[in-house]
Amino acid sequence: MKISLLHYSAPPVVGGVESVIGHHARLMSANGHAVQLIAARGESLSDAIPLVRIPLADSRHERVAAVKRELDQGRVPADFDLLRDELAADLENALADTDVLVAHNVCSLNKNLALTAALHQLHRARRLPRLILWHHDLAWTTPRYRDELYEGYPWNLLKTDWGGATQVVISELRQNELADLMNLRRDSIRVIPNGVDAARFYKLEALTQTLLNQTRLLDAAPILLLPVRITPRKNIELALRVTAELKKTFSKTALVVAGPLGPHNPNNVHYFEMLRELRENLQLQESAHFLAELRDGFLPDEVIGDLYRVADALFFPSREEGFGIPLLEAGFSHLPAFCADIPPLKKIGADDAFFFSPDDDPAQVARLVADYFNASPTARLAVRARSAFRWEALYREHIAPLLI
Repeated sequence: MKISLLHYSAPPVVGGVESVIGHHARLMSANGHAVQLIAARGESLSDAIPLVRIPLADSRHERVAAVKRELDQGRVPADFDLLRDELAADLENALADTDVLVAHNVCSLNKNLALTAALHQLHRARRLPRLILWHHDLAWTTPRYRDELYEGYPWNLLKTDWGGATQVVISELRQNELADLMNLRRDSIRVIPNGVDAARFYKLEALTQTLLNQTRLLDAAPILLLPVRITPRKNIELALRVTAELKKTFSKTALVVAGPLGPHNPNNVHYFEMLRELRENLQLQESAHFLAELRDGFLPDEVIGDLYRVADALFFPSREEGFGIPLLEAGFSHLPAFCADIPPLKKIGADDAFFFSPDDDPAQVARLVADYFNASPTARLAVRARSAFRWEALYREHIAPLLI
């Protein structure tokens, strides 16, 4: 499918809408669509995502600015129709082989009403592809624009249902405003919020991104990190059983065991087989991830640091430790730590970690973890933000179905 994204400007021009367009374009392209940007200013995002420049689409073009000065005084200048028609011709050329046009904000703000009018003219003449109007801001409901708006054409194009277009807004507030403004049913307006690019935000290593993609770990919540080698004294079987119990409360719980097999004891191979059998018996194949199955040897420190950044808690059930570096790393990462109450960990964690016996009932330990996640606003927000507002999740849940 060929998709065109339209705005006054495109990345790397700095702006909230420009940032959203960039994320949308990359996600659409990564999911197999042919994507192009249409704007006056900006750059191609890649060879696969070109920019088609239409200079008159700029909100700052001198001809557009001159027309806007007249419109802001309630006068439609004599050359408005000429500007509109030139823009219509440019748009039609740019959209010749497009299947879906997504117009961001140009049909809800009065920054370039000739562009709005050109789109409307082409849409009414059925000379546009399928049209999605994506509204970030609404001029008619925003006090700072009131003095620039007047009843009649072309200002009313910003508050009129054009018919045959899909309406998208970024929040329930905008949904309510648009429904009232255009006399539309609320449920006819799709709400697709903005998101965060987790890989860029966390500055994840390429290897980390590969591992996260293989495990789909970022779809989990909460994520328990166990950064240890696979050896019996680490008590990993308790971590598996606690994960199974915790899934009764948080169905998307995941455990990630980051280390390789311990190198010095041949019995570790048998222990690992026992753990994998236990994982299958507990039906945790999609929830408990041994990174040793995906990569041989130790992970680089940078990747371990990444795992601390994306995890929601350290889970550290060892029966024996000489010191307990993971507990310090959890502190550096602002992670809550759930630890076995053995002397080295008690010494480091003091009153600032959650402790349990390595022989405790898994259900009891799971309740300790669940109580924390139920009670902590910070933890709840972190889990909810990653689950619902990651760009990949938003694309999968909302944007991909919109394009069908």
